[in-house]
Amino acid sequence: MDSIKTVLSMLLLSVGLMFSAASIAIEKGQTAPNFRLPLLDSQKKVSLKQYRGKVVYVDFWASWCGPCRQSLPLLTKLRAEMKKQPFEVLAINLDEEVDAAKGFLKQYPVNYPVLLDPEGNVAAQYQLPGMPTSFIVDKRGRIKHVHVGFKPQDIDKIRQQVKSLL
Repeated sequence: MDSIKTVLSMLLLSVGLMFSAASIAIEKGQTAPNFRLPLLDSQKKVSLKQYRGKVVYVDFWASWCGPCRQSLPLLTKLRAEMKKQPFEVLAINLDEEVDAAKGFLKQYPVNYPVLLDPEGNVAAQYQLPGMPTSFIVDKRGRIKHVHVGFKPQDIDKIRQQVKSLL
């Protein structure tokens, strides 16, 4: 009986958190929270602000994220396709262990900056509703589109959204 009460209490708490998070989630049109994070392969730090004047696809991912196995290669192709445009992909990894991210990227290499947020501080600023979550930020630093989850057919919509902001 106690275990049923515990499960029900946890379920109610989870549902309550989902509704409260949804009511305060970052919305389109807001200025994207700036961040300064280290690159995966060096201690050099990168900020979102340094990309003003470009359309930026900010992608939160982790090695344990199933849809990320599909999204990262397609984002690599998109970035290569738009290499002469004012466009950048910034991948923010949320793995606690950097070796997990490096192992994942050996299987699914990317051609864009990968930043580390192992404590999830930037993820908390962006109030992620799920994994992966990405934000398309316009040249002025405003969030124009939010994508939660990923299916391969999403890349066409993402491409169209990015091109409309260039």
